[in-house]
Amino acid sequence: MESWEFGRMLRRWRDRAAPESVGVPVGRRRRASGLRREEVAALAGISADYLTRLEQGRATAPSAQVVEALARALRLSDTERGLLFQLAGHAAPGLDVVSSRITPSVQRLLDRLSYTPVVVYDASWMLVLANAAYDALMGATTTWEGLERNAVWRNLTGAANRVVHSASEQAEHEARLVADLRLTASRYPADRSLRRLIGELGAACPRFGALWDFEVPPAPPDATSKHKVVEHPAVGRITLDCDTLFVALDDLRIMIYTAEPGTEDADRLALAIVLGTQTLVD
Repeated sequence: MESWEFGRMLRRWRDRAAPESVGVPVGRRRRASGLRREEVAALAGISADYLTRLEQGRATAPSAQVVEALARALRLSDTERGLLFQLAGHAAPGLDVVSSRITPSVQRLLDRLSYTPVVVYDASWMLVLANAAYDALMGATTTWEGLERNAVWRNLTGAANRVVHSASEQAEHEARLVADLRLTASRYPADRSLRRLIGELGAACPRFGALWDFEVPPAPPDATSKHKVVEHPAVGRITLDCDTLFVALDDLRIMIYTAEPGTEDADRLALAIVLGTQTLVD
């Protein structure tokens, strides 16, 4: 890794990035012309200390996932993204590996949904992006690391989750997640990171192996499965529609949570988002 040049380019692109372009509020007393380290770190899902060490050349081995997250946070062009991967000592991911790339067109779509809870997963069900409204509804995702960021692992291990499922609903949900991951593995046989993920899931979750080897595919979701009941600690239970959009060429899953306008659920959702996103802006 060309650590000095990598850090220099990170600082240049951070100084260039307009806060408004990435949804960061701008106060009247703001001094930084671009993004603060803390803001880029939060957008990329890494610690501010680690970003500081990367910029200063003291951290010299960022993973491809970290590089992708930084490119996304800084809204780099395809050419700039490729350069960042090169400076980090990685080849930019090709078509034979699971991508967590969010294209500019998809990012524009997400920007228009900034007040709607949205979470994005890649084809291996690793968390790519959760917006502030999603974190306000479901709980903060910014501290998740490693397997914590994988939806299959979180469901199979019973990690903290505000979605209310019956035992049968949870079992069906887990079976569908594992079945989808198995299809992903068949599409990306050369992806070593995906093979490693599957091995880690098998070691961490005893139920994973049984679901992976299950010969009968799970039943397709019925019409009611798009409804999610969320137990929010401040506003109580909220019944929402959860629509999953698939971005075919990029193999992403975008989950969007909405409530019917004019209902109590819509009021509770709005209150949950306000409570979870209210901040004091300098």
